[in-house]
Amino acid sequence: MMPFGDKLREECGVFGIRTAGAGAAAYVHLGLYALQHRGQESAGIATFDGAKTHLVRDMGLVGTSFTPERLAGLPGAVGIGHVRYSTMGSVTLENAQPFMEQTPWGVLALAHNGNLINAPALRRELEAAGHCFRATSDTEVITKLIATSRAETLEEAIARCMRRISGAYTVVAMAGDRLLAFRDANGIRPLALGQLGRAAVFASESCAFDQIGGEYVREVGPGELLVADAAGLRSIQVLPVVRRAACVFEYIYFARPDTTLADQNVHQVRRRMGRLLAREHPAAADVVIAVPDSGTSAALGYSDHSGLPCEIGLIKNRYVGRTFIQPDPSSRDLGVRIKLNPIRDVIAGRRIVLIDDSIVRGTTSHQIVRMLRHAGAREVHVRISSPPILNACYYGIDTSSRGELVASRLTVEEIRRSIEADTLGYLSHGGLVEALAMPEHELCLACLNGRYPTETPTEVMAGRRALEARRV
Repeated sequence: MMPFGDKLREECGVFGIRTAGAGAAAYVHLGLYALQHRGQESAGIATFDGAKTHLVRDMGLVGTSFTPERLAGLPGAVGIGHVRYSTMGSVTLENAQPFMEQTPWGVLALAHNGNLINAPALRRELEAAGHCFRATSDTEVITKLIATSRAETLEEAIARCMRRISGAYTVVAMAGDRLLAFRDANGIRPLALGQLGRAAVFASESCAFDQIGGEYVREVGPGELLVADAAGLRSIQVLPVVRRAACVFEYIYFARPDTTLADQNVHQVRRRMGRLLAREHPAAADVVIAVPDSGTSAALGYSDHSGLPCEIGLIKNRYVGRTFIQPDPSSRDLGVRIKLNPIRDVIAGRRIVLIDDSIVRGTTSHQIVRMLRHAGAREVHVRISSPPILNACYYGIDTSSRGELVASRLTVEEIRRSIEADTLGYLSHGGLVEALAMPEHELCLACLNGRYPTETPTEVMAGRRALEARRV
């Protein structure tokens, strides 16, 4: 088995709702479908029925993890859910979320998106105090910090936890009939507040509110704790916001185009990226095509500015999962061909501008260029709607090893030659910031410029295997 492609891997998606009546699981289930792009390794839902907390976790996609029978076994008016792509800890059921712990305030169920950069140190401290761990995920560290707190209230226990953990985290949690959501002081990963009638809803992306018929209200603020209970919704600003640092790759690639991030529609941001890319790197060509689906919005923008027609030139097979069996190891391009197929009538004899959002390792870009040439393209001009990725991310994206990033080893010209493109152009840093229409100091650009918004993390602190050696 082998993974397809060399895209950045999504992190996780979280969802939570406190309804006025019952049936929270059905809403969580629908919300997780909308967030499926953020993680495909495991899925889980926890609910509270007024007396007992129920939990179902399984490996795989939302559609296969939750049968009608399983959903029927998740009664209650309060529920949280999670879809996972592992960025710390192995791909195992024990690392699937939500996590649950008994606390003085009832059973705590918790789901998390992001990465802590001090999880190993905190886990060693908890183990030294006699607490046992079953998993190798930083989410379990968060859950146990709250559960073992000597605080008088749950809110204070969470606040103390927030003051101790460092890195990127967006969390939805449930204890009894209380639904809670909190976010790191830099606001690195996204978390939004929505409403469904009088019900409070939290999700990694606003598209999940659309899925259930709800409405986007606002983002959960950096360092903010929101509590929804019988008294209503209240906000506690736990951490001061020294520097906001929203992840640029949520806008470039991760978030769905129909999502609102910081009051901006993601599709429109990506379209602006494409327009600026065309301004910075024009090409003498006949047609613009996108690598679906992540390059589609930027390709439209490139077409807007350049005046070149935008065509559908590559068709994506949407029924291929993340892994497949390669029957012949010598079939170098099979990974791309099983996922993408060119439309020869669009490509043959034409000069192509190929738009994609990023180049991570370079293997997929090389295979797509070869595919287009095989389909008869006269020229292939590759345009990337982000700057080169030079540095590892330790905040919930699976690039914790800098050596795997092609741009950290090769110049742009060397990358062009390695992918066999006629020309190659990346959006500049200035163009990206202009497209985002946000102050540069409010963005996390660490993977592009090496300036991390927290203490500079390392692979030992926050890599995928950071907690594996501590496994009990």
